[in-house]
Amino acid sequence: MPKGLKRALGALLVALALYSLLGFFILPGVALRIANQQLAQYATVPAHLQRIELNPFSLELTVWGLQIGEPGKEQLGFEKLYANLQLDSLWTKALHLERVELVKPRTEVLFAKDGQLNLVNLFKLPPSESKPEEPASEPFPLRIGSIRLSDGYLHFEDARPSEPIEFLYDAMNLELKNLSTLPDDNTDMTLVATGPNGGQIDWTGTFSLSPIASKGSLKVSDAKMKAFWPYVRDAAPLVLEDGTWNLQSDYNFSLGKQTELLLENVALSVSSFAIKAPDDRPLARLARLDVSETSIDLAKQLVTVGKIRSEQLETWAALEADGQLDWQKLFASQPPKATEKQKAEPAAAEPTPKEQAVEDKPWQVLLKDTQVRNYRVHLADRTRKEPVSLDVGPLNADLQNFDSLNQSPFTLRLDSGVGKQGKLQAAGEVNLAPVKAKLKVSTQDIDLRIAQAYISPFIRLELRSGMLGADLDLDLKSTEPLAFTVAGKARVNQMHTLDTIKDRDFVKWQQLDLSGIDYRHGDALSIGRVDLQQPYARFMINEDRTTNIDDLLIPQPAGKETTPQARTAASNEKPLGIRIGQITINDGSANFADFSLTPNFATAIQQLNGQIGTIDNRQPVPAKVDVKGKVDRYAPVTIKGALNPFNPLASLDIATSFKRVELTTLTPYSGKFAGYRIRKGRLNLDLHYLITNGQLKAENKVVVEQLQLGEKVDSPDAVDLPIRLAIALLKDTEGKISIELPVTGDLNNPQFSVMPIVWQTLRNLVLRAVQAPFKLIGGLIAGGGSEDLGTVAFTPGSSDLTADAQGSLDKLAAALQQRPTLRLEIEGTSAQSSDGPLIAGQRLEREYQSTYYKMLQRRGDKVPAQASMLQVPEDDKPAMLEGIYRSRLKQQPPKEWEQLDTKQRIANMRDAVLMSWAESSVLLRQLGQARASSIKDYLVDKGKLEDDRVYFIDASLGEAESDGRVITPLHLDAE
Repeated sequence: MPKGLKRALGALLVALALYSLLGFFILPGVALRIANQQLAQYATVPAHLQRIELNPFSLELTVWGLQIGEPGKEQLGFEKLYANLQLDSLWTKALHLERVELVKPRTEVLFAKDGQLNLVNLFKLPPSESKPEEPASEPFPLRIGSIRLSDGYLHFEDARPSEPIEFLYDAMNLELKNLSTLPDDNTDMTLVATGPNGGQIDWTGTFSLSPIASKGSLKVSDAKMKAFWPYVRDAAPLVLEDGTWNLQSDYNFSLGKQTELLLENVALSVSSFAIKAPDDRPLARLARLDVSETSIDLAKQLVTVGKIRSEQLETWAALEADGQLDWQKLFASQPPKATEKQKAEPAAAEPTPKEQAVEDKPWQVLLKDTQVRNYRVHLADRTRKEPVSLDVGPLNADLQNFDSLNQSPFTLRLDSGVGKQGKLQAAGEVNLAPVKAKLKVSTQDIDLRIAQAYISPFIRLELRSGMLGADLDLDLKSTEPLAFTVAGKARVNQMHTLDTIKDRDFVKWQQLDLSGIDYRHGDALSIGRVDLQQPYARFMINEDRTTNIDDLLIPQPAGKETTPQARTAASNEKPLGIRIGQITINDGSANFADFSLTPNFATAIQQLNGQIGTIDNRQPVPAKVDVKGKVDRYAPVTIKGALNPFNPLASLDIATSFKRVELTTLTPYSGKFAGYRIRKGRLNLDLHYLITNGQLKAENKVVVEQLQLGEKVDSPDAVDLPIRLAIALLKDTEGKISIELPVTGDLNNPQFSVMPIVWQTLRNLVLRAVQAPFKLIGGLIAGGGSEDLGTVAFTPGSSDLTADAQGSLDKLAAALQQRPTLRLEIEGTSAQSSDGPLIAGQRLEREYQSTYYKMLQRRGDKVPAQASMLQVPEDDKPAMLEGIYRSRLKQQPPKEWEQLDTKQRIANMRDAVLMSWAESSVLLRQLGQARASSIKDYLVDKGKLEDDRVYFIDASLGEAESDGRVITPLHLDAE
């Protein structure tokens, strides 16, 4: 071997040896020493690097055991860092690393209560010298074939919220391929992170550093909301009970010419979500929420949500006594305070016109298909004296094609329960800007009793029942000004209101149907037809001549006086046009009472049926009226004609007819104005009132049949005329009084009044009758049979007809059938001497049965349908008797009776109770009336007599026969 070659080879070996010594031992040792020195100098916590290995031939660098932080509480570190440098870095002008691997990196991210981050305080670095700004340069050329992070550990803790946040990922694995800072180079990336408490992150994709851009997919599985909820709770005091969420999305991100972010195929699901208020009051519970087929485009400021599916949300909301929603109070908070950093920072520069245009551009949100199922909402209103609660649900809703910019209307469909049995359905299209909507709304069995708390401050009325149903088309045209129309039909069933003062019915009906509804807000209300089934109303005049309606109304505090300008504006407003095509009344009834009279007057109207024609306040055409009914079951009433209820003085033509009205029911009025009770009589009344442009022309025809006055009544309002004589003279040969009272006048004249003219006409008629009696004398025809059928005998204490009495009545009915001109009068009679003790005994026995019935009910024993079916044990009666004594006589038994033996004391109490009932004029009068009713019912039902031929005479007290029987006299009269 040549000597020069040997020397070259030896030099090469020496160089190789020195290179190896330098690379394997000297450089790693020096680098390790310098690194630890630098860590000791600048680190604020214990920091140490275990060793460094370098292979100078393969250019592989391995760093072992970096630990920054207290032993066992390291805040930064790793077990191994490996890097492999490639030689082509020399001629490619870019640093090329084939592989970089980081094994078991450890990171502690800790925010203290004051906001300090632990990583910021790990090192004390010398202040950097200020240098003039240099123009942006190209990034350092770097290419890395593969970067792998294995078994990473990340611990995050934030003590800034009221409740510290902490979560841990102890199995983080990251892999990057072909990382490069060269232009247009892409890097493949895969990240998988899991934690011991659930929740996994899967991230795959590509990204580049020049420009910064990334594309891929991100998936978060089974993440717990409690991990980040304290951030939410500090913004709103909502306590999280449970909640899990999952997220998956494809993304495309770029910081090239502008910031671009596109999220596609976004899918978010939330399950088992539940929150409550700080006072443990439940706020909301959600079983499931799924959002899918969603995209978010930052550049276009567009969010497109393909599908939303949600199930079983239950929530609570209440309007508090101060008028605020409970949710509103929860979210009410002070405006956030600026941090010290924000205070120190100068005000931001004014945005450029381009930036301002971007800021002004609104985001657009599109909801393609949204479905919610089985929602439940619990509503409460605590502003009322009696809190109101309403449950809405199960609620199902569908929403399609919602656009937050309102470029097109969206479709809405709603189906919900309301209360216990109500239902609400709505479907149609809605637009938000401007606000417009076209909806079909249907309700069924909405319980109107929920309105009770809202009407109670204004009227003493109880809504006992009422169900609302409707099928309506709602067309909302705008909100400013408010403009909408409603068309369709509505119904209110089982309406029942109660007068809470007297605890009795006020207004009720079985069914109210409104069809052909057409309402234009602020313009007109049209109802094609109103159908009333079994309506009822009660009207009473009190002793002071006020009405029961006055009693029900609750006085309200006086409102603020309006200004003259406001009153002028209100008067100039166009009145609402009201049109009702037809009103139909089926089987109506009413009660009327007048307590200003002595004795009190009361009557009932039944079987009201008829129609009222078209009512229109913008048309002068009067409405036709055709109504029929009956007073006190037997007397027919008809009302026919036409009227304009909005302007009755312009046009009215009404004819009213009352037939066979029992005048005994009018005794209170005869006592007040005539000074006599009415013993007997019937009234036929035909009234015809015609008004044309305020001019009245009235024809009143009154026919009184068989009128007989009773005893005199003291009344300051009675006329000073010989009424009895006048009536006798005015009767014709058939026992009738026929009077015609024409009235004319100008109703526009405030001095004109109808009733004084009527009374003056009657007075003049009576005077003429008294002054010319011979002109009015008539004859009465009386007749009778060969057998005395003029009395009916009743056994003491009973209103039942005996066999003998029934036989007599059968003969009487046959005789009256042959004598149709005769009328029969029944004078119900009772006698205290014979009836009193028996009705008292019967009443005491009923009291025993009633008391015993209540005792059995309280004990839970089986009882019959009525107390009268019970047989009271004799041994139980003494104990009941003392209570009956106190209740009936309103006093305790005398103290001296305590010295008597039990049997005598019981006998004394029983005699006292029986005596109080035996002397009761009310019970005796009721018995007399019952006897008269028994006779009339028998003659009408069995004897087939017309009811208009049988009259009642006021019941009286008589004397019993020697055998104890009580005779009820019958009287015959002719038509």
